[in-house]
Amino acid sequence: MSLARSLLHRTVHQRKTLLPKIFIVSSSTFHPSSWHCGSRSPQLYITRNMVSGTTPSTIQPGKGAPVGTRITIPMPDDFHHHGRDGAKTASILEHATQQFHRCLFMPNLQPPVTTTEKALAYKKHIMDSMPANCDPSKFVPVMVLYLTDHTTPEEIKKAHEAGIAGVKFYPAGATTNSEHGVSNIRKCYSALEALQECNMMLCIHSEVTSPSIDIFEREPAFIQEILKPLVKDFPKLKITMEHISTKEAVDYVMTEAPDTVKASITCHHLLYNRNHMLVGGIR
Repeated sequence: MSLARSLLHRTVHQRKTLLPKIFIVSSSTFHPSSWHCGSRSPQLYITRNMVSGTTPSTIQPGKGAPVGTRITIPMPDDFHHHGRDGAKTASILEHATQQFHRCLFMPNLQPPVTTTEKALAYKKHIMDSMPANCDPSKFVPVMVLYLTDHTTPEEIKKAHEAGIAGVKFYPAGATTNSEHGVSNIRKCYSALEALQECNMMLCIHSEVTSPSIDIFEREPAFIQEILKPLVKDFPKLKITMEHISTKEAVDYVMTEAPDTVKASITCHHLLYNRNHMLVGGIR
């Protein structure tokens, strides 16, 4: 069984103990048609590319989804959503507002959302970009700041007062628009102290960037080198490992990490493994 199926198999079939710590989330880059939930539907089915082997068009409410592959929730939230910027935001919200109640918007724009003022301006842009037929009371943008080496405790406290939920920690150079991210997490300790004090959350792109570390080992290496010391130094800080993709991350969250540490699984991140890139030659 591939890692993707293994992780999702555990998520679905052990959901009574696993879902409080590891959540399946979607993303604006994963087309909403791949989730059979419809407009304001209470049923969320995990489809062919994830677990059930059933396409959205063949699933009927109450049947068609094998036992253990259906999760019933009041209304989905997307806690890893890329709303982009400019005109792209309106296009994304056409889908997001029909599928989700709350979306946590990622701050890795260009330029990044590093201050409270920028976060509030981005939130206003999101609200202004919503479809005309959408009830604003039924869609809630959740905002976070982009953590940098220079984020101050004062900025964290200001963000808390403005209703910002937390910060996103991108290791510098790890992913899209992360060049302004954190070069050394210890440079952020004063900001993290304030984050912990304000009971805000730290969302983490859990990946080291050292070229000496195999790309498929960068999440496990992050856990050992950065996350475990961070959890020890900030025992009350609420932490979410974003879009985990390794067995080591699942095992850490489920069996070793304290209850302050959670994780999310973004399903489309698990659809491919190194064979898809290497079999038949590098692609």
